Amino acid sequence: METGPFVSAIALRDAIGRRELSAEVAVRQALDRIAEHDPSLHAFLTVDADHAIARARQLDAAPGAAGPLHGVPVALKDNIHVSGMRTTAGSRILDEYVAPYDATVVERLERAGAIVVGKTNLDEFAMGSSTEHSAFGPSRHPVDRERTPGGSSGGSAVAVAAGMTPLALGSDTGGSVRQPAALCGVVGLKPTYGRVSRYGLVAFASSLDQISPLATTVADAALALDVIAGPDPRDATAADRPAGRFLDALTGDVRGLRVGVPRHLLETGVDPDVLKTFENSLETIAGLGARIDDIELPHSRFAIPVYYLVATAEASSNLARYDGVRYGLREDASTIGEMYDRTRSRGFGAEVKRRLMLGTYVLSAGYYDAYYLKAQQVRTLIQRDFERAFAQVEAIALPTSPTAAFKLGERTADPIQMYLADIFTVGASLAGLPAISVPCGTTNSRLPVGLQLIGQAWDEATVLRLGGAYEATRAT
Repeated sequence: METGPFVSAIALRDAIGRRELSAEVAVRQALDRIAEHDPSLHAFLTVDADHAIARARQLDAAPGAAGPLHGVPVALKDNIHVSGMRTTAGSRILDEYVAPYDATVVERLERAGAIVVGKTNLDEFAMGSSTEHSAFGPSRHPVDRERTPGGSSGGSAVAVAAGMTPLALGSDTGGSVRQPAALCGVVGLKPTYGRVSRYGLVAFASSLDQISPLATTVADAALALDVIAGPDPRDATAADRPAGRFLDALTGDVRGLRVGVPRHLLETGVDPDVLKTFENSLETIAGLGARIDDIELPHSRFAIPVYYLVATAEASSNLARYDGVRYGLREDASTIGEMYDRTRSRGFGAEVKRRLMLGTYVLSAGYYDAYYLKAQQVRTLIQRDFERAFAQVEAIALPTSPTAAFKLGERTADPIQMYLADIFTVGASLAGLPAISVPCGTTNSRLPVGLQLIGQAWDEATVLRLGGAYEATRAT
């Protein structure tokens, strides 16, 4: 069996289980595709072929112990620790840092039989929507190399979209998995905050970050969540809830399901092609027997400013540890203050500096109440809007991104326009809700468009069921 860009992780696992190919062959095919395509796409920052092949041989030698991802090559965003492998977080300040331990999700992936082949490109410290803020250069869109694949998990989205791996993990803070999934035409699933352990994830905004799968199919994303979800005593934010079997949620039956659409959010700023594709997807969902209802999310218009106050404040706190003292880049100087200055000036890129300055400002004496505290209060109002909406409906539908993939360099000089790429995704992040992006068509320029489905807290099953049923209509 020759794997390719449209072979799912489940299909590959099953083929290995039937002895149609070995785990080693599957890994070598993935490595060959990386060698062929990555020079022009720049999805990967690190590829560890020796480790991946050794791991595949180990699995082939013990086929009776097959797990749910047995032999499946997986790529990881380079802010997730793998013991003995470099973790840069897309930053010069961690350029030579080698992780001393595995993240919890890595332990669970390997226990399930997955094989990590490498680490993928990202906006520095996951701060961005295009991978252009990576210290190591941007990733490129698999359809049009002059366009962005989105971000910050752009490298992981490209790895899946270009068929280099059938499955990847990213992190989603304000849309960093869903937006690149939409722009690249793959599935991206953000679980409920606390569903997946953050142990071993380089922190950006601790009340928002969530490790999330990118996949070829909804079923693959569900299976990945089955594997990585669950309590973890090493992470106090990981909920003490059993993971369940999310793959079982894909029944295909969505009759009677009520889907809410906040149409007031679609009145301005949405590309006409994206809006048309979104409306077509709603018609398809209605044709499956679901009911489409209009709803209101009145405080969602404040989601972008609230997000960029909360997230930058938390980043200011989290990134204070990169000071040249304990690990990472160190620039020597005659005084410790000068050493801090030089290390952080050289180690951090422009976007990270911008966000750290903003976050430090909003936490400072005299401004905390006016900015950070007020943002947290409005965040609560946004959460309550979702709670009221979910008293009427079981899921909420929106475009994942207001536009398709934009050109590299188009928004780098205008941070506000870049931040607005996440206008439809930050609400679910602020409320801690599960959300999935499923491919729903293309623009007239043949660029992918994503349909976002948001569910109630801990109800990944409903968005997976709805997303899987919709995906099935596009496969026929």
